[in-house]
Amino acid sequence: MTYYQQAPNEFLKKYVRCFWWLDNDSSKNLNYTILPDGFFDVIVRFDNYKFQSTVLTGLYKKEVEVVIPPNHQLFGIQFKLPAVEYVFYESIGPLLNSEKKLPDAFWGLNSFDFSENVDTMDKLSSIISQEVNKEKNLDHRKIHLFRLLSQTKGNESVSFYTDKLVWSSRQINRYFKKMFGLSLKSYCNILRCSASFKDIKKGDLLSNQNYYDRSHFNKEIKKYTNNTPKSLSDNENDRFLQISIIPNK
Repeated sequence: MTYYQQAPNEFLKKYVRCFWWLDNDSSKNLNYTILPDGFFDVIVRFDNYKFQSTVLTGLYKKEVEVVIPPNHQLFGIQFKLPAVEYVFYESIGPLLNSEKKLPDAFWGLNSFDFSENVDTMDKLSSIISQEVNKEKNLDHRKIHLFRLLSQTKGNESVSFYTDKLVWSSRQINRYFKKMFGLSLKSYCNILRCSASFKDIKKGDLLSNQNYYDRSHFNKEIKKYTNNTPKSLSDNENDRFLQISIIPNK
């Protein structure tokens, strides 16, 4: 399996986490478990580098099993929450724990030469930037909320965010459920769980993400991944892709 990812340019960092590519150049199926991480993706699927389909995923509150056949490739753009309103202009709430097929010609993805990945990512960056620039009325309160969530990795109470923004928890939850399909508290829990993956890979089975104790940590990790921290740390057969790709440093 070949996997790599590339960070976006400075302008897109508010909206895009990374571009990524996965190529199963083996002679057998690759089986992975994808864990909730607080992001959503546009994924382009190929068979022997021939375009097959493009899908948009929602957020995930649970693990998802993925099988990648031999000679299949995936190209993905992993998005942060602000992209929902300022790139796609529509709710992804109905896509919670699921995905939907996009038109083949979406952003011209069916005609890009993905053997030239750097050039392709530059072109896609330009397309996404144009979508962002169409929106003249950025809600800076929402942007500030997303910035705080990223900085704290969800390690604060809902009241912490509401106090910082002077925005009621009821209003924020209504917004989150409408646009993303889950509550702010659930999203914070997913971020905190995801932030623990680095510690888990290093064998730290308590983590430093403000869990009350080991029992609470185990319960929360299993709630969102259906696996114990020990199972994630062992990562048998590199099954958990997000754990596998974390640098060993």
